[in-house]
Amino acid sequence: MSNYPMVPGHEVVGEVVEVGSNVGKFTVGDTVGVGCIVGCCGNCRPCKSDVEQYCNKKIWSYNDVYTDGKPTQGGFAGSMVVDQKFVVKIPEGMSPEQAAPLLCAGVTVYSPLNHFGLKQSGLRGGILGLGGVGHMGVKIAKSMGHHVTVISSSDKKRVEALDHLGADDYLVSSDATRMQELADSLDYIIDTVPVFHPLEPYLSLLKLDGKLILMGVINTPLQFLSPVVMLGRKTITGSFIGSMKETEDMLEFCKEKDLTSMIEVVNMDYINTAFERLEKNDVRYRFVVDVAGSKLSQ
Repeated sequence: MSNYPMVPGHEVVGEVVEVGSNVGKFTVGDTVGVGCIVGCCGNCRPCKSDVEQYCNKKIWSYNDVYTDGKPTQGGFAGSMVVDQKFVVKIPEGMSPEQAAPLLCAGVTVYSPLNHFGLKQSGLRGGILGLGGVGHMGVKIAKSMGHHVTVISSSDKKRVEALDHLGADDYLVSSDATRMQELADSLDYIIDTVPVFHPLEPYLSLLKLDGKLILMGVINTPLQFLSPVVMLGRKTITGSFIGSMKETEDMLEFCKEKDLTSMIEVVNMDYINTAFERLEKNDVRYRFVVDVAGSKLSQ
């Protein structure tokens, strides 16, 4: 058998091949998806509020979902067994390869826009960082009727942001003149940058009561001057993936608006090359592994 590295993916789409005796939501043959988490305690405040992604005892899909065995009650099995609570039905007509990235990047953007009341049309939003999450941020925000500005550290993604993704404006953060021109102009900024960066330049872009929503996982302290926040009653907050309910809503929204993510489908024998390209940031914007289409020999 070919030797492949472990791939801790957490956006899995496939077909139900068997169901447990207590399963009521799904039937054999359904196309379904499993996102980032596959379990929670069910008793804590987040769980009882249907925001199980904030449960301290949540179970990550890439740690526990890959099992060989018969279905348990409340789950379904192919090469994996999952409680039906953490499975979503993929809308009819949506291709599996397009649905998979939405279960992470799509809901990660949709959730804060939903929770913070930022879904109404006419808002002006900023997307800081144009990667896997950021490019879906542009697409979803535009489909909600927002004026979207992509904010980046360089000019190299300008054409991609404006011509391919449909952003309304492109702002290079080192351009002091343009940064000053856009001061106090944005209702929110979705910050997807996963490395240390100063917050003050971006806080200055927010209107009164504007929100800077952090999504990048950064292991060093971020700093800002409190008057920058106080004098505009601005908010620095964060958001983490999304609930199962939001995931279902997001999929329906994307189907209604005909939204897709930018992907590259690869087979299992391309995995090593895919990792090498990821290290070089050479992917727009998600690799999707076609397991069923890969010819795996024993």
